[in-house]
Amino acid sequence: MHEATSLTDLIHQAQSGDSSAMRRIFDATYGDLRTLARMRLSRGGRDHILDTTSLVHESYLRFIEAGRLRIEDRKHFLRYASHVMRSVIVDFVRENRAKRRGGDVPHVTLNSQIDAGAGELEIVRVNDALEELAKHDERMAQVVEMRYFAGMTEVEIAEALGVTDRTVRRDWEKARLLLAEALK
Repeated sequence: MHEATSLTDLIHQAQSGDSSAMRRIFDATYGDLRTLARMRLSRGGRDHILDTTSLVHESYLRFIEAGRLRIEDRKHFLRYASHVMRSVIVDFVRENRAKRRGGDVPHVTLNSQIDAGAGELEIVRVNDALEELAKHDERMAQVVEMRYFAGMTEVEIAEALGVTDRTVRRDWEKARLLLAEALK
């Protein structure tokens, strides 16, 4: 990964209308995005919804489709990337579930790992509960999004949100309790 200042410069160039800047942003962050995607998907066993490359490339396509983005710096980019990865994963799960129309999916407990067998239903349910949580506490929802959907560590989340890792741990624990209650 290049220095944060060079990425920030690329982000500003993209916002100024430089059409090639978005591609250069992805070139500069491709390794980081693959790491996030790999962490997220590696926990699901062999029956993945998406592979690492597909998740990163689908995310890139969503960035391009979004057009002009209002991203300030590397931290903001990674927060937004975790949000995009979440939407890609949820959309693929919903599409996959729609094809099968149900099935006997066992109940699972919310944690930061995806189980390939039960993961699809859990992903959709967590996404819906997370949307409700975001209405009440946006930062807490961002912590869950970055940890659950992007597989980021507490330290990475703290850096991206500009808070301490202790705050991230507190938000994660509170969110887990609230989401577990909502998912009953």
